[in-house]
Amino acid sequence: MVERGTTPASAPLPDDWPLGAETNLALNSIGSFDWDLESGRLHMDDAALEVFDLRPDEYDLDPVTLSPRVPSTEGARIDSIVARALKDGSTTYGAYFRVRRRDGSLRWTYTQGRVLRDPDGRPHRVIGIIRDATEELTHSAERMVLDEERRLQTSVVEETAAALAHAITVQDVIEVLGDSHGMGRIGAVSLMMGLLENGRIHIVAEGQAGSWVPQLEYTRVDEEFPMSEVVRTLAPRLITSPREFADRYPRLWPHIEPLNVSAAAYLPLIAQARPLGAIGLLYRDKHEFSPEERNVLIALSSSIAQSLQRAMLFDQEHDIAEGLQTAMLPRTIATFPGTQIAVRYRSTRFGRDIGGDWYDVIPVPGGRVGAVIGDVQGHDTHAAAVMGQLRIALRAYASEGHSPVTVMARASVFLHELDTDRFATCSYAEFDPADGAVQIVRAGHIDPLVRYPDGGCRPLPVAGGLPLGLSAVFGRTEYPVTRFALAPGETLLLFTDGLVEQPGKDLDDGMGLLTQAVYEGPHEVEQLADHLEAVMGERTGGDDMAMLLLHREGVALPEIGRRVHQHIGPADPEALTLARHMISEAVRTWGAAARADDVELVADELITNALLHTDDGAVVTVHMLAGPERRLRVEVQDRSSTWPRRREPGEMGVSGRGLLLVDRLADVWGVESRGTGKSVWSEFIPRHWGGD
Repeated sequence: MVERGTTPASAPLPDDWPLGAETNLALNSIGSFDWDLESGRLHMDDAALEVFDLRPDEYDLDPVTLSPRVPSTEGARIDSIVARALKDGSTTYGAYFRVRRRDGSLRWTYTQGRVLRDPDGRPHRVIGIIRDATEELTHSAERMVLDEERRLQTSVVEETAAALAHAITVQDVIEVLGDSHGMGRIGAVSLMMGLLENGRIHIVAEGQAGSWVPQLEYTRVDEEFPMSEVVRTLAPRLITSPREFADRYPRLWPHIEPLNVSAAAYLPLIAQARPLGAIGLLYRDKHEFSPEERNVLIALSSSIAQSLQRAMLFDQEHDIAEGLQTAMLPRTIATFPGTQIAVRYRSTRFGRDIGGDWYDVIPVPGGRVGAVIGDVQGHDTHAAAVMGQLRIALRAYASEGHSPVTVMARASVFLHELDTDRFATCSYAEFDPADGAVQIVRAGHIDPLVRYPDGGCRPLPVAGGLPLGLSAVFGRTEYPVTRFALAPGETLLLFTDGLVEQPGKDLDDGMGLLTQAVYEGPHEVEQLADHLEAVMGERTGGDDMAMLLLHREGVALPEIGRRVHQHIGPADPEALTLARHMISEAVRTWGAAARADDVELVADELITNALLHTDDGAVVTVHMLAGPERRLRVEVQDRSSTWPRRREPGEMGVSGRGLLLVDRLADVWGVESRGTGKSVWSEFIPRHWGGD
């Protein structure tokens, strides 16, 4: 609302002000204002605008319009006083500050405001007065204002030092110094920082827009630039006029002049008597530096230098440690037909603290793929060194063609014989791209995940043993093997616990987050790896992490589901034992636990029958068939062309009972010709499982 006799920028006084107060204020050259905190519009009457030497048509209700009339140091001080009043519940505030008139002269001004709050105590409006106070302001009052300025400058140094105490990296230091509000409170409109690198000054932090000069990003220490000078002399350089700036640094001045700078302070950053670089502060409306201001600036540069030295040492230590660890990981990943593999590694970010996480992909004889994920105990360079040796040893054992059990057993003995107090968790999976068969051994490591073509995901229970090193100590190096088939379109995800661990939460919570992230992620393997690294890195924090995704290419056929198989030689009791274990694990993992005994008895009978009547061994396959009804099929294939016959055993007979057992326990069974041999199969239908 605009009352009669006011300008468009004016605003009515509150209803509770005394009658005729507006007239009284005008007679005493006192202006009034009304600041709506919600909209940000600052209404001022004609008398208030006169204090700022502004015409009504020059003001648009935006407080920013007043900025050219208020020196930066004064504006920062007033902002601080008002912000404190709004925050601490005050109802009034008052302050002296200086205003620049059109002719460039500075005049003292006094303002007093009243803070209006809603029923909840939130400030929503400020009303008040403003007047010229040049004539009345005594020397002691002016001194009081200047003391307040110094107090604010000192507080900036203290607050900056407190913020720098939490800065860990050089980038953290730069971000602290990039707080334009803090720099404004000491009067600076721009801050730049340069670091000394191999005899050159490298500008790493820019200030106000326009202060960055790309062609001067690197300058030599022996050149005539202010930062180069203070690094050479180890003494501050204070510039108090544009003319001085232009005469002393003619190459830099053309780039600085458009910023309307009137003064500058360049300070060396010195730690332990060694220059690290320099900072530059640019000012407007400033033409001298008092002794107190010089002390404040020197204290500020000293605080920055100490924090910068600590941050540079941290970055150097971390770069060395990370470089050591990265050098011990595979530089390239081999490619395999029908297989896509993606790996990711993230190191912890805390100085020398690096982990022993690693991954590896190994070509195994027979066209198979060895996939390794592991984590050596500890977060230091020793853990990384042990990791490198263990990775090389495990790769050598796998490349020789040893079984996964032997590979893990020998790796455990190797780690024990290193005479180190470290142990390692590890999973080793051997994958056959031809048929998707996977054999996996787990040594104290976290279970992997399997992602299906439709995006579904579930943990893969894997029988496990003790971590590497510990199993050798306790003589328990016989690791169990879990076998399954990775169907076309499925992805095996191996990872270290850093991917899922969250401070203060159970591991199951992290596994749930990972499962959800896998489900929501893209199907392409590299994109999925990027997605998981980004999502889980944001949620789980900064622990080191390794991840390996192994994807079997091809289209998943509806009639072919999960599959595992095992070759059994004619005189190979170990293979027979492994086959029985494989069948047991598959039946329970696939949801057929209610009929596990039936399936295992039938499979055992078919295997035994094949081994008794052939000389070349047999191949047993267990797979899930999809269709109108899910079915679990057990097949035993051999090279004999003789088909089994069902016959009735005699009362005391032993032979002849095998196929009767198969006929009784299986829902359906049969025999099929397979080239030079045959396949005897049996199927179990879901309606008879009694639960899935």
